[in-house]
Amino acid sequence: MEDSSHYRIQVSVQVRYLADQSDEADNRHVFAYTITLTNEGEQAVQLLSRHWIINDANDHVQEVKGKGVVGEQPVIKPGQSFEYTSGTVLATQVGTMSGSYLMQVVDGGEFTVPIPQFVLSVPRVLH
Repeated sequence: MEDSSHYRIQVSVQVRYLADQSDEADNRHVFAYTITLTNEGEQAVQLLSRHWIINDANDHVQEVKGKGVVGEQPVIKPGQSFEYTSGTVLATQVGTMSGSYLMQVVDGGEFTVPIPQFVLSVPRVLH
């Protein structure tokens, strides 16, 4: 694994609660998250896989691993961004997600990009 400090990948997250797909009575809370990955480094990189850790308020932990994101393994050139939207379902009104992406420099080495923890919350639950 290479030192990722040469490769600067900025991760930004926006979260939305999908009230129309959620069912409060059934403890089904659906969230969409949009992630923007910006390559601030000097080499093109490819996103190979993702690893998510999803926690709800009942301390239920779900791990999700898989190739790429939304069916793609995008190549992100220097100065470019890749944005995608995905979703998750929680049994509680509040939870968190964090994880990492495994990236590969187009000419070879792999490195990990951490995804900082972010909060999933039904509006008006957290103040």
